[in-house]
Amino acid sequence: MNKSIQHFALIFLFTVGTGNFTSAAPDRTTAAHDPMPTKIPDHIILTWSDDPATTQSVTWRTDTSIVESYGEIARADASPNFIHYTNIIDAKTENFLLDDYCANYHSITFTNLHPNTLYLYRVGSEDNWRSEWFQFRTASRESEPFTFIYLGDGQNNLLSMWSRSIRGAYSAAPDARFIIHAGDLVSFSDSYLQWSKWFEAAGWINGMAPSIPVPGNHEYYHGSGKKRYLTDYWRPQFTLPENGIDSLPESNYYIDFQGLRILAMNSNEHLEEQAEWLETVLKDNPNRWTIATFHHTIYAATVNRDHKKLRETWKPLFDKYHVDLVLAGHDHAYSRGHNIDPNIGISDPQTGTVYVVSVSGPKMYDLTDDRWMDRAAENTQLYQVISVDQKTLSYRSYTVTGELYDAFQVIKKKNKPNKIIDQKPQNFPERTFQNTLSIPK
Repeated sequence: MNKSIQHFALIFLFTVGTGNFTSAAPDRTTAAHDPMPTKIPDHIILTWSDDPATTQSVTWRTDTSIVESYGEIARADASPNFIHYTNIIDAKTENFLLDDYCANYHSITFTNLHPNTLYLYRVGSEDNWRSEWFQFRTASRESEPFTFIYLGDGQNNLLSMWSRSIRGAYSAAPDARFIIHAGDLVSFSDSYLQWSKWFEAAGWINGMAPSIPVPGNHEYYHGSGKKRYLTDYWRPQFTLPENGIDSLPESNYYIDFQGLRILAMNSNEHLEEQAEWLETVLKDNPNRWTIATFHHTIYAATVNRDHKKLRETWKPLFDKYHVDLVLAGHDHAYSRGHNIDPNIGISDPQTGTVYVVSVSGPKMYDLTDDRWMDRAAENTQLYQVISVDQKTLSYRSYTVTGELYDAFQVIKKKNKPNKIIDQKPQNFPERTFQNTLSIPK
């Protein structure tokens, strides 16, 4: 029996037309609270819309009775007396109505902050200062070492199963300065219930570690008979930079953080227009390190997933400007490999851009037989912890049960190509559908 037929038989036993190997049915886990908003702030999330060294954006929601809302901020101190030295800032409030769901979304960008400084903040309204105090640290002006988290698609079973990915990642890297979400955060873009489960699964982590999200195809409406469009939820609930192309506000942008330029791109549309923007921000890039993140893959990890137009449009610029790392999702498997010339294969496995595809949720696909990758996995939820300093980028990928699954280092060489050191565990066989079907008793 060939692999695809065998997998179909196994998947049919576990799924009901969802393509989700690990779930017997669509996720019917209810949120711990009513997913409709109340007067009390929830869905609190940190993002950036400007310089991470001197600003910090926060967004939250309430019901529509709260028309004036505020953020309160102070420099953090071990003494509770900090509450006597706070500043209160008016929030921008946006009314949101979609089908049977309505809410007010509130946002603030705290400005004039001191670099590399710990702050406390809370959000609410005059009679509802009900959020807890959260802490965050501004970026340094210098290229100081730091760590961040990268997650592939969450998408399905968000509260019941994706929760262990983001919570495991934060437990493994509580000092992470931000979290990259490489698209398909939810499965149905206009479902307030799914967005509520996404926010509840992450919980207070969203209020402590800023998120850098990019939209996947599932953040686009894909119902029959209508033109696809980015979900109306995207902009009200995320306050993101508007330094990308005009036609993709807050879904194509870049952020500079302590010597790293993060290129957050929208791989769903306007590829050529973003390529022009990409060349501009790569040509004029004062940072030592450069990472690109977007949803679809340059090199497919799973079957029937080749995105030729994306590869032909963006990859030459990654090559030309020596982008260090590309982080993607979409393929519902894990793959990591080096820069590839389609005519001659891997020109030098020790150098070049490193491409990674990962998945944090439970929906899984078969790996492609086109073996471009140095490390791969099927049927495995993972999270990634990445550390950056002046000379070295250290990458670690962990299973959600805490096992180190993949690792490498990128060494920055002056006036020379990067040196890549493969550190994947030698005594840990690659995980496939075949060797992960038996559940330990």
